[in-house]
Amino acid sequence: MTPRTRWAELRACDPAFADAVTAVFDSGTHKVLATLRADGSPRVSGTEFVITEDELLVGMMPRSLKARDVARDPRVAIHSPTLEPPADLAGWIGDARMAGVLVPVDAPGHAPMVPGSVFFALIVTEVVLTRVGDPADHLVIDSWHPRRGRSTQAVR
Repeated sequence: MTPRTRWAELRACDPAFADAVTAVFDSGTHKVLATLRADGSPRVSGTEFVITEDELLVGMMPRSLKARDVARDPRVAIHSPTLEPPADLAGWIGDARMAGVLVPVDAPGHAPMVPGSVFFALIVTEVVLTRVGDPADHLVIDSWHPRRGRSTQAVR
């Protein structure tokens, strides 16, 4: 079984990394959610995704295709908003992605919702943050996994 953890645990063990990932995800409203169709092929959908201190939360319409996919197989991947880097690459915060398993949770008290909406928390199996290094001649890929923690790789 793939090891996994809640966001609060990742935040507690590596708060700087969690803050950097949160900043990238919060850079825009719309994220991309990948789910698995009944035949096992991937499906991507736009979604809104909220990161709190303790949880990674996503809401869905109850009979949407993505909600039906998650009911069948809760494994997902979520990609941050994609912002074009400036020409000189300075100040680009990068992009981020997470993978894990969605588990049903009660609706958050602050969430505007359509009646019958369903909510999930992401139990994390992987987090990756990609950004431009300093100097801006390479990429830096920070990844985190529950079993091994965080690792950083420079790619030229």
